[in-house]
Amino acid sequence: MHNYLDFEKPISDLEGKIHELRKLAEEDESIDTSDEVGRLEARSREAMIDIYSKLTPWQKTQVARHPQRPHFIDYAAKLFEEFTPLSGDRKFAEDEAIQAGLGRFRGQSVAIIGQEKGNDTKSRLKHNFGSARPEGYRKAIRVMELADRFGLPIITLVDTAGAYPGIGAEERGQAEAIARSTEMCLNVRVPIISVILGEGGSGGAIAIATGDRVYMLQHAIYSVISPEGAASILWRDSTRAKEAASNMKITAEDLKGLGVIDGIIPEPLGGAHRDPDAVIEAAGNVVADALLELSAKPGEQLRRDRRQRYLDIGRQL
Repeated sequence: MHNYLDFEKPISDLEGKIHELRKLAEEDESIDTSDEVGRLEARSREAMIDIYSKLTPWQKTQVARHPQRPHFIDYAAKLFEEFTPLSGDRKFAEDEAIQAGLGRFRGQSVAIIGQEKGNDTKSRLKHNFGSARPEGYRKAIRVMELADRFGLPIITLVDTAGAYPGIGAEERGQAEAIARSTEMCLNVRVPIISVILGEGGSGGAIAIATGDRVYMLQHAIYSVISPEGAASILWRDSTRAKEAASNMKITAEDLKGLGVIDGIIPEPLGGAHRDPDAVIEAAGNVVADALLELSAKPGEQLRRDRRQRYLDIGRQL
């Protein structure tokens, strides 16, 4: 069952009619609905092209948060062989929001770090909706240290509304853990390639996305705060999130223009959830090209260039 967003109602109506006609034809083989189904499919595709060619930042936010959008576990299953998760931060506990480990990407050994939101109520609760506690970032640091020690490129897959702001997380040093993780990204002497899959929220995202190359899916968002959070601060009214999103420069196109990211990975018509296999393959191809380019650079140059990249962003903005 497909979940339609509010602005997709014209598509929903047409695809509903298509479903009814197909069901009717299945129940009575004497009824031929193929011509009408064909016409409706053409109209549905035209409606989708029209709608998705002019998405607003708020609509892109809704697409980025779509419950059926592929998440870290989907990418890990298709992009990496022999993926071996590593658990715990060796200080306090295991955090399920951040998944990390070692594996092979197209034959090359790599370290993999990413946020997992979950795809149903049980898994979302297990992974805390992708919002990591300090233990998650300390686990990420541990995996990055391993990667640096053994010369393994690091691939990070980002999808979080932000780090978990609970009392326990703050008591255990949430801000310090995020800062240390960001620092580790800047210090390693191996390539770091980051892909924003859905949401890239604030320090919770940058803690594992301070890479040599940063890419975003076409309908992903990347921001210092959520549109709802910005609206609450600016106007003390979270219902003005749509207005905030339009002014925050959170889309892939905006961030590419500002030089914050290096490239945009196209999504299938209708969003990544319409054809997960296609978008996962496209992301894999972009990562492979970046790895090939970065692997030729000495470790110290990678580190120096990465630091300069982020200093330049601050100066430009």
